[in-house]
Amino acid sequence: MADQDKLTDYRLNAATLNTAIQSIGMGAYQWQLFIVIGFGWASDNLWPIVTSLILGPVTSEFHISSPPFLTLAQNIGLLLGALFWGFGCDIFGRRWAFNLTIGLTAVFGLVAAASPTFAAVCVFTALWSTGVGGNLPVDSAIFLEFLPGSHQYLLTVLSVYWALAQLLANLIAWPILGNLTCPDEETCTRANNMGWRYFLIAMGGIALLMCLLRWTCFTLYESPKFLMGKGRYEDAVAVVHEVARRNGTSASLSVDDLTTPATTADTARGGSRGTNVLIRQRLDHLTLNHIRALFDTPRRAWSTSLLIVVWGLIGLGFPLYNAFLPYIQQTKGAEFGDGSTALTYRNSLIIAAAGLPGALIGGVLVEVPYLGRRGAISSSAVLTGAFLLASTTAMSSSALLGWNCAYSFTSSLLYAVLYAYTPEMFLTKDRGTGNALTAAANRVGGILAPVIALVADLKTSVPVYVSGGLFVVAGLVVLMIGYESRGKTSL
Repeated sequence: MADQDKLTDYRLNAATLNTAIQSIGMGAYQWQLFIVIGFGWASDNLWPIVTSLILGPVTSEFHISSPPFLTLAQNIGLLLGALFWGFGCDIFGRRWAFNLTIGLTAVFGLVAAASPTFAAVCVFTALWSTGVGGNLPVDSAIFLEFLPGSHQYLLTVLSVYWALAQLLANLIAWPILGNLTCPDEETCTRANNMGWRYFLIAMGGIALLMCLLRWTCFTLYESPKFLMGKGRYEDAVAVVHEVARRNGTSASLSVDDLTTPATTADTARGGSRGTNVLIRQRLDHLTLNHIRALFDTPRRAWSTSLLIVVWGLIGLGFPLYNAFLPYIQQTKGAEFGDGSTALTYRNSLIIAAAGLPGALIGGVLVEVPYLGRRGAISSSAVLTGAFLLASTTAMSSSALLGWNCAYSFTSSLLYAVLYAYTPEMFLTKDRGTGNALTAAANRVGGILAPVIALVADLKTSVPVYVSGGLFVVAGLVVLMIGYESRGKTSL
């Protein structure tokens, strides 16, 4: 009963904060946040694309018989990052994770360029991926918790950064990898295969620039809903007033609007607590309370479980195809008589460009009545699977490119909406944990993808059939989730 009372108090206070943030409106602070949060979306897609683009040159230089091990290392890092940063941001707050994730990615990405062996490349790929894996679980929570309810659709539009990152990676890869990659494995040495190393330096430099911009050009405040969920009402109110000041307006919110009879004066002030008490409180949160809260009612348990399943299915289907796309294009192109390295990276650039409109259209579809988030996710997932299956019928490089462009468009739309819908499903106090569980399911699927590729053989169509089927199934499962967030402000 006490837990139910706490949940009721939480919902009332969350609604009060929503009203305050809505009254402040969408202003300078949120638009600046939109830019720097976009770096997290960009990194989430940029670095897996980096791994897929360097897979061929790295395999040739080190004469590796099992290339998918590089993708396996990446996805292990992504899984660890999603779990650590996702759970951690519900315990220690969002700010540290926000600033550190891209920084770790930049450092290990730059160091990886000097890798002397394939094993070293795998290790550094896993390490930079621990940073990448934390971007979306943390950044989606931060952005949603500062957005007025009237602008929650912007969480979908953020995925334009995701598509732009893919375009940027391929745009840089085309001249570097296209011209500085060894022509064949037999004659491949470090000296005539420096392209992938220069490419990692370029990508690491971009990540470092993103990190510096976050640190020096923007001040991130801790989420007011996170602070409220921790009982730090005075701090939550102070953040709301600071956001209002940054937006050139004012807020009428006071501590009295949030404090409940069960709240102690010391908790409400968020101060004067001893170090031992703080440590003990942090350790208390290292229990399963946040996980239990995601399954505390039959409806919530059903919705959470199905969402985890959807992320797992897509997590297996997407990298099973996308992580090996340049490799597949090159081997298929060789069969069609046009598998040159330069042409492969040119086609990758075209495919990336095709995905860009998907994120923008997703921002419109999520607000369409009778379609909403679930309808947009379901239809785009089924179409993504259908286009993948259709690509197996291609009899020329041009046909394969066409199907891949269609796949890129619908998969970008799918991820745009799914990235927005997922954090909306969870209460702020448990959002990082919910994001961590769904991201973990996604990354577990990513770990299985290279294992299947190793067994199934990338030179056959089996991985493509499996990937397409998984997308179709995911599109059907999402319709069974009993919650539609269109028109509702997150709590």
